[in-house]
Amino acid sequence: MSVEEKICLGAIVGVHGIRGEVKVKSFTEDECNLSKYGRVSNKEGNREFDLRITGHSKELLRVKINGVDDRNTAETLIGTGLYIERSRLPEPAEEEYYHADLIGLEARNKNGESLGRVNALYNFGAGDLIELKTIDGSLEMLPFTRQYVPVVDIKNGFIIVEMMQFAPDDQGGAFES
Repeated sequence: MSVEEKICLGAIVGVHGIRGEVKVKSFTEDECNLSKYGRVSNKEGNREFDLRITGHSKELLRVKINGVDDRNTAETLIGTGLYIERSRLPEPAEEEYYHADLIGLEARNKNGESLGRVNALYNFGAGDLIELKTIDGSLEMLPFTRQYVPVVDIKNGFIIVEMMQFAPDDQGGAFES
């Protein structure tokens, strides 16, 4: 299975206790779906894991991995992404997207001129942000809302974005779109 065919469902970010439990940041819409799809693998595909959610630790899941029975072994897994094959996921509903499908799409303005490419998507708690790598190599972040990204055309490989522009005013400056 190539890396392009995989979707990252979560990442191991820490350990919990001495019996091998790990803390996992889930990237699924419902965090409990992390174990819904069965066995997961690391990015390279050379290790597989059977997961069982055991609880919560702040905003993270506590997870028991079959065969990981002590803290030292669990610590070696910190930083490991948990992947499944894209084909095991349901098709997204209309106006829903997997981040992996958006990354790499060409970003265009409303006149069809290329602005760059989608570099990443983030959510720091206040909603999704889309990061664009512009033609000049700079990085720009915009809210991933219909106001700023009115068109997403995965089939044809592009999005339309409304960039925010800085416009000075008598108050020393303001943003406008």
